[in-house]
Amino acid sequence: MESDPLPLAQSLIRVPSVTPDGGAALDVVASWLEPLGFGIRRMAFGDGAARVDNLYARRGDGAPHLCFLGHSDVVPPGDESAWSAPPFAAEVRGDLLIGRGAVDMKGGVAAFCAAIARQLEVADGGSVSLLITGDEEGAAIFGSRAVIDTLVKEGETWDACLVGEPTSVARLGDTIKIGRRGSLTAKARVSGVQGHTAYPHLADNPIHRLLAALHELTTTPLDDGTEHFEPSNLQVSGLLAENVAANVIPAWAEATINVRYNDLHGVESLEARLREVFARHAEDFALEFRSSGDVFRSGSGRLTAMLSAAIEEETGEAPATSTGGGTSDARFMWRHCEVVEFGLAGRTMHSVDESVSVDELRKLSAIYERVLREYFS
Repeated sequence: MESDPLPLAQSLIRVPSVTPDGGAALDVVASWLEPLGFGIRRMAFGDGAARVDNLYARRGDGAPHLCFLGHSDVVPPGDESAWSAPPFAAEVRGDLLIGRGAVDMKGGVAAFCAAIARQLEVADGGSVSLLITGDEEGAAIFGSRAVIDTLVKEGETWDACLVGEPTSVARLGDTIKIGRRGSLTAKARVSGVQGHTAYPHLADNPIHRLLAALHELTTTPLDDGTEHFEPSNLQVSGLLAENVAANVIPAWAEATINVRYNDLHGVESLEARLREVFARHAEDFALEFRSSGDVFRSGSGRLTAMLSAAIEEETGEAPATSTGGGTSDARFMWRHCEVVEFGLAGRTMHSVDESVSVDELRKLSAIYERVLREYFS
């Protein structure tokens, strides 16, 4: 098999697998892994437009068992005319591979697959697996979460998991992630009494009550951070009010609130806080909550130590450990084994002209290769 990650990354990018349609890109991954002796299992969940295709590939049945977790879906390219090269053409210009998914994260998937091709024999006696989902950039309901839940029920176990998200910040290898903050979204609806803006005493303006509650929430810090996590962050991400005319006080107003929280909080305590604040400012309100993932820190285990050493050997710099940023599919695996995230620099992810240096792509693959060699030695 080709051991250079560039051709595989190009093949993956040329499949326009906009979330949650990662299936055709999974065909490319399967065609790469099958000749290497991997058993390929396609696992689909959901129905109709919500259906998500996933791939679980495993080679070996012994211990230790190292899993690579990634995704084949990408965000939409946006205005394609704004790109300097077609977003799904995978053009190489100088040292840059340009295309949607080059960084997030088809480049990472290609780097790991190429590393496996170069170090296949080292895992003999142990097991290597890849879980590649088509639903990481979307709702993430029928992707890694569903696959992991199903495999655990079937008795599958892992010793460690490497997630190939683009964790590097300014340069490859400067940051790995050993945890993530939790994410809680609340939809708040405040009801009032509709009336004429010239006669506010005959009405009850729900916008005013909603804004008073939001002002308290956004001006009162949740915490100052902890040893391993930055301060929790509450943001108002949406506002809506029933407004049929400028001179009408509406009957209701809504807000969407997102909280990224550290290990001082949990879903129940945050829900209680929001209810308490809204109760101070509104008599008639409703709150609906959706948790995207709880806060976690995987700690420093064997894989984390080996990954840090491999990065330093390839780059000359020891990586910093972080728990910042958004969520990832690591939130579905951390309860089952040690999880650490490491991948390309994310400067251009989700942007126009998403791109990665070919040299950086190959260096990432070399780091993954060192990890494979050390982990199974």
